[in-house]
Amino acid sequence: MNGLSELIDSLEVKFFKLNQKVAQLEKKNQELQDELLLSRKNQQQQSGEIEALKNQLDTLKMVNSLLGSEENKRETKLKINSLIREIDYCIAQLSD
Repeated sequence: MNGLSELIDSLEVKFFKLNQKVAQLEKKNQELQDELLLSRKNQQQQSGEIEALKNQLDTLKMVNSLLGSEENKRETKLKINSLIREIDYCIAQLSD
């Protein structure tokens, strides 16, 4: 009978340690999920900033070409033509 109680005590100790390990892993999992959420928010913010900077760069390129820069003249002409087509389309829609 003594061996059985030692076995039960051993199982209780192992169960307690296992329970502590599960609690540690759950805590670590929650920390990692929080960190992942924060990283995703940062990524979204940085993506927004990148998009804004790209738009600003496009605007600056257009302004440079309008001011006489030879580098972006073709792009500006294409953009102006695109805007003219959009305006023509809108006028045609209003005429109907």
